[in-house]
Amino acid sequence: MSAEPPIKPTRRRPRYFPSPEHATPEGAVVMGGDLNPELLLDAYSHGIFPWPHSDDEPIVWWSLDPRAIIEFANFRPSRRALRRLRSGQYTATIDTDFRGVMQGCADGPGREGGTWITPNMIRGYTRLHRLGHAHSVEIRHEGNLVGGVYGVSVGGLFAAESMFHRERDASTCALAVLIAHLKARGYGLLDVQQWTSHTGHLGASDIPREEYLDRLAIQVNRPVTFGLKLEGDPLQFR
Repeated sequence: MSAEPPIKPTRRRPRYFPSPEHATPEGAVVMGGDLNPELLLDAYSHGIFPWPHSDDEPIVWWSLDPRAIIEFANFRPSRRALRRLRSGQYTATIDTDFRGVMQGCADGPGREGGTWITPNMIRGYTRLHRLGHAHSVEIRHEGNLVGGVYGVSVGGLFAAESMFHRERDASTCALAVLIAHLKARGYGLLDVQQWTSHTGHLGASDIPREEYLDRLAIQVNRPVTFGLKLEGDPLQFR
């Protein structure tokens, strides 16, 4: 007797955007709009994200195929980074300086992103943070912000947008802390959007957009929240 095929998750259509299945081969979905919280949440809930070039040009919204994610079990931080956390050289917090982390990702040395984090992006995502939908992990050394990562949370999805470091291994430490926290809180999907050699070294992999959208449809409806305090042990990855 043959096994029945798995039930395909039900995907809801975006309210403000075309379906990501209609994206161009490069992944562009639509151009225009702004970065108000309602549009941002609708976008992330349906596998779409903004990737502007400047504040003087219309925003382009994307849904890439393939899509890069980090499976928690595949995360591979360096031993050196974990030693910095274990020794107390670096300390970690969440949501204590969201704007500072975004600014570090935009213009700090060692940014792992680019100038697409425009002033309008910082304002829009900071507003989303104040509403409880965007979060950051901060890494400090002797009280100074030396690294971090930020992203958007919808249900069991966390879409990591960018990270930066001003001292060695600080961004990797931030990601280790974030992933330990997400695991402890019950998240099921960590989106990093696009595979790079750096994220690949940390365990990122590409999956087809169709698979990503199916997994997303399940995760966005889960009753998961980011919480107010750090949870989980990043040293579990050693």
